[in-house]
Amino acid sequence: MEGVKKTSLLLGDIIVLYLALFLMLVLSYGFDWERQWNSHLAPFSVIYLLTLAVFYIMGLYDLSVARNNIYFFIILGQALLISAALAVFFFYFIPYFGITPKTHLFINLILVALFFVSWRQLYNYFIKSPGLLNNVLFIGQNEETKELIGYIKRNPQLGYRIKKVADPKELKILHNLIDTIVQERIQLIVTSSDPRKDNDLVRNLYQCLPLKISVSDLPNFYERITGKIPVSAIEEIWFLDNLMRKKKIFFEAAKRGADITIATLGGLLTLCLTPLIACLIKIDNPGPVFYRQKRVGQDNRIFEMLKFRTMIQDAEKNGVQWAKKNDRRNTRVGNFLRKTRLDELPQLWNILKNDMSFVGPRPERPEFAFSNELLAQIPFYQIRHTIKPGLTGWAQIKYPYGASLEDILQKLQYDLYYIKNRSFILDLSIILKTIKIILSAGGQ
Repeated sequence: MEGVKKTSLLLGDIIVLYLALFLMLVLSYGFDWERQWNSHLAPFSVIYLLTLAVFYIMGLYDLSVARNNIYFFIILGQALLISAALAVFFFYFIPYFGITPKTHLFINLILVALFFVSWRQLYNYFIKSPGLLNNVLFIGQNEETKELIGYIKRNPQLGYRIKKVADPKELKILHNLIDTIVQERIQLIVTSSDPRKDNDLVRNLYQCLPLKISVSDLPNFYERITGKIPVSAIEEIWFLDNLMRKKKIFFEAAKRGADITIATLGGLLTLCLTPLIACLIKIDNPGPVFYRQKRVGQDNRIFEMLKFRTMIQDAEKNGVQWAKKNDRRNTRVGNFLRKTRLDELPQLWNILKNDMSFVGPRPERPEFAFSNELLAQIPFYQIRHTIKPGLTGWAQIKYPYGASLEDILQKLQYDLYYIKNRSFILDLSIILKTIKIILSAGGQ
């Protein structure tokens, strides 16, 4: 259902863009619009592709923001302004296609803005209409179930409606389960515990298949809705089912090739920034330009990570400690470097050395990663070290900055989602979302 909604949203956006182009040509050229279509199609297609990319980076294809509120329309307005600026730059500074639309471009931008505001408002309204919601029956209840119920109620645009939360014992009687499904018009059943451990429940669910229902266990449904794995709701068998069978040999080899290529090109392009950043660091605060710190890599291998120094000297004279949001140890230049993530540019060297990748779990310090307190309170933490750490990652873009055991647990759940689902598409999505963080100076 979520995939269908996102696909229809993308197709609707494409239709809106080309409808705006068509009307612009009709208004500008009248009956001669068809001849002009051929000369305008290619350049405007490039602009429209950039527009769709901007929309994705700004989060306008995340169903969680598809609401008719001020926050959504601010994001939409920002995306339209960025797209308009790119269009102006493209036509007037890269005149490859030999057209400078001037008034026509202005008309197109106005039409695009009007159509998008109207189309997105209608879309946001209709996707949460009752007829498009799947009725959900939860069998059993725990903390993850309560979290999901609250999340679904706050986000009806995701396409689900909670009809009932039932006790497993109550539904072990077949006619009770069938009556509940029929009366509540259930379309999806989510079991809070592994149904394979309850033979009676499995037998009853099997008998209900003719009622055309879908069945999901809690970890899979939780993952689909939230984009993370519920650590407290899974056991060792989950890792055997989801990780051991997926070696992803080709993906890892191709990703390594891409890492080397991009890190080399990125390093060459950013060499000119290094002297400037070095001077700013030195002027702002005495001390070294670079900062080296031991981090935990793939298979628990310790490596030395390189960064531009963002803190005062002897920042840890009182012992190792987590960096905090708005950390007072940061220098003025350091704050800027962290927010723009420019402090991480030297890590391109770590990527070339194969210590890191562009995308992966955040590399943690061994003092924290191997601490008895962390390992005792956060199960399966070491699984995040089965792949190379990354310059950016799913947890970094999905979860705000934090430095507590609860924050580490939340980020681990996102890391496990990435380890299970990592792919070229997911990596590209993470990189595009990271661009937004950099441009908005939202790093830490």
